[in-house]
Amino acid sequence: MRADDELVAAAKRGDAAAWRELYRAHAGRLLLWLESRAKPGGEAPDDLAAAAWLVAAERVADFTGTSSDFGGWLFGIARNHAANASRRGATRSRGLETLGADATVTLPGPEPRLIADEWVREALASLPPRERDVIACTEVLDLDVAATAAALGMSAVAVRVARHRGLKRLRGVLDHPGT
Repeated sequence: MRADDELVAAAKRGDAAAWRELYRAHAGRLLLWLESRAKPGGEAPDDLAAAAWLVAAERVADFTGTSSDFGGWLFGIARNHAANASRRGATRSRGLETLGADATVTLPGPEPRLIADEWVREALASLPPRERDVIACTEVLDLDVAATAAALGMSAVAVRVARHRGLKRLRGVLDHPGT
């Protein structure tokens, strides 16, 4: 395991400037990633991001690594929060169905935020979820393999394999558009 770099060590000591730097380095990518994974009626991406930052602040003493490793750790926290929120939503829906109540589903507004151009979004949507998540992390958010593995709860080898397969599928989609 790697030793803490100066930025992480300063954040562990409660240095506000270090936290601002970590936030600037990771907040935008985290929110973009959460938005790309958002489901209609699910918890808002900015709420999930805020919860992830709160947990990171509470548990930073348990983290060991560099500021780059911190990104993967933070994304992993956010992934866990998103999964928990999804399970809570499913449980509520089942409970309402059991009671015979109508579950209100919130639909996205007319101005959905795009993670990239429309064709990129459509190409990514054609991938299986695991490959789509890996490609989004490595190619769209520019996370390295280790950070992607930590964010998605996968091994580095699994990330490399999913990336290879996903890029191969995307090449096929781009070589034969509309099929």
